[in-house]
Formats: sequence, structure tokens, C-alpha cells
Amino acid sequence: MSICTDLRERAQNDPNFMSSVITGDEIWVYGYDPETKQMSCQWKTASSPGPKKARQVKSNVKTMLIVFFDIDRFVHHEYVPRGQTVNKEFYKTVLQRLRDAVCRHRPEKWRSGNWILHHDNAPTHSAVATNEFLAKHNILSLPHPPYSLDLAPCDFFLFPQLKKTMKGRRFDDVEEVQANATREMRAITKSDFQKCFRQWRNAGISAYKHKGTTSKETRPTSR
Repeated sequence: MSICTDLRERAQNDPNFMSSVITGDEIWVYGYDPETKQMSCQWKTASSPGPKKARQVKSNVKTMLIVFFDIDRFVHHEYVPRGQTVNKEFYKTVLQRLRDAVCRHRPEKWRSGNWILHHDNAPTHSAVATNEFLAKHNILSLPHPPYSLDLAPCDFFLFPQLKKTMKGRRFDDVEEVQANATREMRAITKSDFQKCFRQWRNAGISAYKHKGTTSKETRPTSR
């Protein structure tokens, strides 16, 4: 509740707040990801036999994508090397590469230091070593409410859009998966990102109202 309150107030009181945020996360991208039931449905008459479909599973060919973006477009993305675990030590090197990318691609943010990192509460993101790195480099971070996918732009915007374009398609190796994922990301327009941040802001306000109402309704009465 307190996190939603803070997000609501900052978004409403500071017109530049949303444009200062750089958000990111990681996700597996597969060589083959089956279509959803809705995507694979077929039109049939009432008397025609049902379609026969083989059971489809995700491919063993996969790569982990780590990506960061702001209201203007992507700031940094990379693919985790094969065999590398995304632990707190590796994530610190990712954050260092993100800092370098901000310096190159967002010089106005770099010069002013006016940017805020947003990521979820995954163990690598909330580790002491990660927080020490952020403090050492004066990187402000935006708190994220637990179990709130609707307040994580990667979860409600980027990853579903990326997966939808790649579902049902087959790629033979990791290099081809990465090339196609990168191409699909580059096809996302600046207006798409701006719409995402508007949705994020509205979702934060709605979450505040919902949680606030729930809190009042469930608060025990004094006797």
C-alpha cells in the first residue's frame, strides 16, 4: 500500500517522473514456443470432426534476454552467455553495462543523473550486493510492490508482445533466436513505449485505489 501511494503521488506531482524511469527485467526466449489455444483455434462446422493436434512443447533451444528501456525506446539489451547463471555478481556487470549505455544513448540523463532504475523483487535484483552497487554509483531505484505484474512494464507490455510475435515459429539455433528477438524488439515504436508508460501510470493509480479500498473494507472495527 505504501509503495502504491508513493508511486501515485510521484506520478501525479512530478510531470517528468515517468520519463526519468528506466525499467528492465530478464526472460527466456525459445527456439520454439507453442501457440496459445486462441492462436491455434480453427473454424469448424458443427458436423465436422474435431481437429487433431499433436502436443506441442517448448524447444530446448533457448536464450535468456535481459533488457532495459525508458519512455523513448530501448536503452540496453543483452543475451546471457550459455552456461552463465544470472546471479548477483553477474547482474552487477549487467548494471555496469547499463550505466555505459545510459552514458552513450541518454547523455542528458547521464549528465544530470536524473534517472531512476526500476526492476522487480527477484533475488538478484534485491540482493545486498546489488543494492551496494547502486548506492556506490548513486543510482536511485524505484520500489516495486510484491506480486504486482500489472505494475511491471516488462510483464504487462514488452514480454507478452515479444512472445506473441515469436509463438508458433521455429528457429534452429540460439543465434537465430537472438537475431529474430532483436528484430522484433526493434519493430516496437516509440509511440508503443509512450503508451506503455501511460498504462503503467494509470495502473499505479488504479492499484492505489483498489488496495486503499480493500484496506479500509477489511480493517477491523474498534470495540
